[in-house]
Amino acid sequence: MAEMLANARIFIRVVECGSFTATANEFDSTPGIISRAVSTLEDHLGALLIHRTTRHLSITDVGDRYYRRLKTILADLDLANAEASGATSLPQGRIRIHSMPGLAESHMTAALVAWQEANPDVSVELKIAQRMPSLVEEGFDVSLLATPKLPDSGYMAKTLGSTYGILAASPSYLEKHGTPTSIDELKEHRLVRLESPLGPTDEWILDGPERHISISVPVSHFQANSASAIAFALRSGRGIGTLASYNIVDDLRSGALVRVLPQYRLRAFSIVALYPNRRYLDAKISRLLDFLVDHVTPTIATIHRTIEEFS
Repeated sequence: MAEMLANARIFIRVVECGSFTATANEFDSTPGIISRAVSTLEDHLGALLIHRTTRHLSITDVGDRYYRRLKTILADLDLANAEASGATSLPQGRIRIHSMPGLAESHMTAALVAWQEANPDVSVELKIAQRMPSLVEEGFDVSLLATPKLPDSGYMAKTLGSTYGILAASPSYLEKHGTPTSIDELKEHRLVRLESPLGPTDEWILDGPERHISISVPVSHFQANSASAIAFALRSGRGIGTLASYNIVDDLRSGALVRVLPQYRLRAFSIVALYPNRRYLDAKISRLLDFLVDHVTPTIATIHRTIEEFS
């Protein structure tokens, strides 16, 4: 195939130059080699493309039709090659991103919007789901996860930051039911459960003065698999629950929610971007990963400083 393409390009230049000698000079070759390339192409096609005399070359009817069609095809091929090569250096085309809901509902969507504004030749498709997708089979370029442990997969991983969850409730709930001052008192309250891949729904693992503490969270009167739904339930006084720092910081600032047992926090977890292991990584993917590192790390640091103000 490679030899045929090379001979086809030589044929095009012979037609346009009008002689084997001129074409040979252009390719830094010899007229004999150029003539044999055209003959090899004719043998492959089983058709005469050029009439040859000792003094003149003339293109046949078949050769003329082949030349016109071939020139268009090779031009398209060259353009496709240029676009494919440019994909590793210039962000362009579509990028499909999966994100866990808690991340997408907080600062990650804002980061993606800001990145696209700086890369207008890329269209962003964001799919939100509380699961780990199969990137290759489902056609995702990047998956944004919040996880205490990297999944066992053949994907590449870039850590964007680490954070933790905290306990919180509304001022109205605490005014009505009291504010717990110990783990034992916490167990007497209504506990709102968040279904999350970060850990079991029926257990909270807290880090605090006594190091790791496991608390059983019984079936509650409110349970959801969305951080925004849990935040709404907590603001509505449904009980005490846990939310990641990036999902709760705005409610702490506004006073809609209050930290409970601030000396405790849920076990730390990482924010990770997974992407398929590829020899040549598209520019849009590498640029996005670099942007997210630059964006997420300082954002999480700012959130943590704010959270600690409410300890």
